[in-house]
Amino acid sequence: MTELLHHLVTEVARVHRGESEGAPWSQPYSAKELAAALPTWKRLLDLFIVALLFPFWLPIMTLIALWVAVTSPGPIFYRQPRIGFKGRRFMLVKFRTMKVNAETHVHEAYLEHLIISDRPMIKLDATGDSRLIVGGKFLRATGLDELPQIFNVLKGEMSLVGPRPCTVPEFERYAPAQRARVNALPGLTGLWQVNGKNRTTFREMIEMDIFYSRNISLSLDLKIIVRTLPAILGQFSMQPLPRSGAQPTPPVKT
Repeated sequence: MTELLHHLVTEVARVHRGESEGAPWSQPYSAKELAAALPTWKRLLDLFIVALLFPFWLPIMTLIALWVAVTSPGPIFYRQPRIGFKGRRFMLVKFRTMKVNAETHVHEAYLEHLIISDRPMIKLDATGDSRLIVGGKFLRATGLDELPQIFNVLKGEMSLVGPRPCTVPEFERYAPAQRARVNALPGLTGLWQVNGKNRTTFREMIEMDIFYSRNISLSLDLKIIVRTLPAILGQFSMQPLPRSGAQPTPPVKT
């Protein structure tokens, strides 16, 4: 166990050692814009909750790291460039839930289909995915694979609440108006996650994330945080409802 903890700490340190970088299409932003996206209260809330829950998330992360190490040969963590505030690229870290060298083109093609089809964003996991490691579906469904992003939050690359950070290929498919989604720092949970998530369409997700970026407030963040756990539990009791021409899901009222 001591060796595993040492591996966990050193791997996280390696992941976050000079890995953040900009991208050719990154938009410059001022200190005023950053202050609006990450006001002092929001930063303090992030740090307070991370510190408060430290006795809970550290043991859970340790157990998950042990599980991944024992059940699947390869690295414990999966690192991937994601799009952050104003299009800035950063290195997101999560627990690896797929087998080493798993094919990614399937996910990219499926995402493109969801973008143009206006169908509910049901994950490939829901129909079974042979690329997943043992227990990978559970980790992804509960969001436990995302726990290492706490370190992205501590670095200021993410917040606890905000739009989920999209991949580089996904961002490149966005229409110009849809890129307003990155006017907020990405988050571990957000308005979309507590308002239907896999039962909503890509268009609805974009609309909710843009709404959030324009209405950041302490009360809204607290409402989203409180609703996150029930939303996760609800994924196990509700089946996605296919809809065509669906209207935007009503956001959390402020």
